[in-house]
Amino acid sequence: MTPEIDLTDLKVLTDPFTAYDRAREEGALAKLVIPGFGPFWALTRYAEARAMLSDPRFEVNSGSFMRPPGIPDHCLEYMRTMAEQDGPEHLRLRRLVAPAFTPKRAAQLRPRLVAITGRLLDELPAHAEDGVVDLVPHFARPLPIDVICELVGVPDADRPRWREYGAAVAGGMGPDFAAAIPAIIEGAKGAVARSRIEPGDDLIGDLVRAQAEDGDRLTDTELVTLVWHLVLGGQTPVNLIANAVEALLKHPEQLAALRAEPALWPGAVEELMRWCSPQLLTTPRFAREDVEIDGEVIRKGERVTAAIVAADRDPRVFADADRLDVTRSGPPQLGFSHGPHFCLGASISRVQTEVALSTLFARFPDLALAVDDVPRAPDGGTWRPAELRLAL
Repeated sequence: MTPEIDLTDLKVLTDPFTAYDRAREEGALAKLVIPGFGPFWALTRYAEARAMLSDPRFEVNSGSFMRPPGIPDHCLEYMRTMAEQDGPEHLRLRRLVAPAFTPKRAAQLRPRLVAITGRLLDELPAHAEDGVVDLVPHFARPLPIDVICELVGVPDADRPRWREYGAAVAGGMGPDFAAAIPAIIEGAKGAVARSRIEPGDDLIGDLVRAQAEDGDRLTDTELVTLVWHLVLGGQTPVNLIANAVEALLKHPEQLAALRAEPALWPGAVEELMRWCSPQLLTTPRFAREDVEIDGEVIRKGERVTAAIVAADRDPRVFADADRLDVTRSGPPQLGFSHGPHFCLGASISRVQTEVALSTLFARFPDLALAVDDVPRAPDGGTWRPAELRLAL
């Protein structure tokens, strides 16, 4: 019998690792119980999950784009990002934007990422009370939105407001979220308009200047949509940084290894993404036809997701899979997905996370958790702390 995972169960929300580990041992497929949704499958083993993410029999573009409540009509054309597109439409956009997101381009951004990180860490002690600070609102959350502002060319005077927008998006659905979207769209329109007149030394400027061999270019609507995509995607580094700090402070021997050998940091980011990725599940795919996996038939039109939380701890692939090991090498983790929808900003996220963690621990050598049990946000799709109180 296929195991079921109830995403309303408090035990699952507070400890998804145990729930998905048990399901994985029973088979490669589990059924997710989600109120308001029909059959929803999760692939729990690495091989099957990775294969599905590049299998053309599964598509993200099912015509099921859900309008977030409270979003004005004029914003809707900018809300459907590449993550909700497949086929020629997706390939065209990916081809046009990919040159701006290469590892080489991310490496070139490192000095700017170091400067942004340094400024936030300079401000961190001012937010502390009796030497204790919550890292989420004062470092992990503002850092990615500050990086996005730098990438997009948002004027300095507007950046405090964009921090507020980023916090609203990170908070999920609600009135603040709905109010932030029109503001982000208007800001993105302004950035695109400025770049059309005089392209700057930023991502939008690069894309405005870029032209495919066939003369194809991104439209203004596509450029604005890309900015919204970046704001959404920017929530992964928020939670990865927070998860990673907690993990390293709870595994002092791993942190000591990184301090002794800083060259381990890039690999450590991959291992932290494997071990405590904030993304528990990938964006759902929809079966384009009946597909049999591990003895079960996923019917045409049914939803299926890769359970990153289970696949990246699959003992069939990762030795001693439940152990955090910053020296680990081996198969790539699936935290940034795989296949045609591999995360566009993965290279930037990797460098950003590496800079954030290495600089934080170098700046505050006595950093420690202020509480033993870090409270978690009750989110069936994301593993993230509600707060992360640290003693500086």
